Amino acid sequence: MIITVNGVDLDTRLEGPENAPVVTLGHSLCCDLTAWDELTNELKHEYRVLRYSLRGHGQSAGVEGPYTFRMLATDVAAIQDHYDIKTSHFVGLSIGGMIGQKFALMYPERVKSLVISSSLCELPEGAAAIWPERIREVQENGIEAQVESSMARWFAEGALNHRPDLDARVRAMIKGTSVDGYVGCSQAIQAIDLVDLIPAIEASTLVIVGRQDMGTPIASSELIHRQIEDSKMVILENASHQAAMEKPDEFNAFVRVHLAENA
Repeated sequence: MIITVNGVDLDTRLEGPENAPVVTLGHSLCCDLTAWDELTNELKHEYRVLRYSLRGHGQSAGVEGPYTFRMLATDVAAIQDHYDIKTSHFVGLSIGGMIGQKFALMYPERVKSLVISSSLCELPEGAAAIWPERIREVQENGIEAQVESSMARWFAEGALNHRPDLDARVRAMIKGTSVDGYVGCSQAIQAIDLVDLIPAIEASTLVIVGRQDMGTPIASSELIHRQIEDSKMVILENASHQAAMEKPDEFNAFVRVHLAENA
């Protein structure tokens, strides 16, 4: 369902029993709300699952950036307001996890629990130069320029050899991302500076990372884990950046336990 919030049309989907606890899902750069199909199918019988596509991703309208995490977190709040959702668990992957951190800081009363996967609270050493180059490349050559490099980073070697449907699905999501959406979100990522703020997060937090994730490496998840008191952390073996799609059974199992513990 397309709704208009904060002056932009965003694609949203709400599924599950009306009176069930809500789980809000935030996807990665160059994906859309269908990246959460597996987790949604797992949860929607017991939870009310709210998904949305970021600005300029999937069927959501792209507007010229730069975007900020304050803006992107405000989008989440406005989507929840549209559906009259007062509190929710939040599960975010990659930039979705960065938005989740900012959202938990801005709206602590709305967050029942938090899952941060394949994410950052500050750029890893040496990463500052990467984002301006990716932005330039997309502005000059279009989003197609990111397909092969993203696929190589996002999945462990050989993980898609026998999963042609997933391979095609993810490539289509990347190609469905607008230049404005990519650039705006990338500008938010390259300016991320949450490391000294997230100790204030009070929500019960689970941090998930794939062993082979090079883009948001284990060290980055360990930093988030250290900064958020009493958080838990799990490492998925033979998994890279898109852990929720690459290892759905394991990813979903950890999320389900976390949600149950924070019912």
